[in-house]
Amino acid sequence: MPIDNFSTTSDSPIAPAQDCFPIAPDDIAELSKITKAIYVGSGGDVVVRALRADTDVVFRNVPDGYILDIRASAVRANGTTATDLIGLA
Repeated sequence: MPIDNFSTTSDSPIAPAQDCFPIAPDDIAELSKITKAIYVGSGGDVVVRALRADTDVVFRNVPDGYILDIRASAVRANGTTATDLIGLA
């Protein structure tokens, strides 16, 4: 097992992600974890619900390989054209 020199430090929203997971956009379900950021593999529009928001927001024309620095609770299928989304948590 690799040595983690930072295993005793506390996590924070601005610390590097400790977990990564694929995101399948869904119009009803929330994400399994709140993100610190979302990696967009193939660009397009991304419809998200921010952690403390009451409405969804559209990030338009996000380029390939971009990282959206957003604490998101959901990524919606309707309106999301970007693919290969990875949640960073």
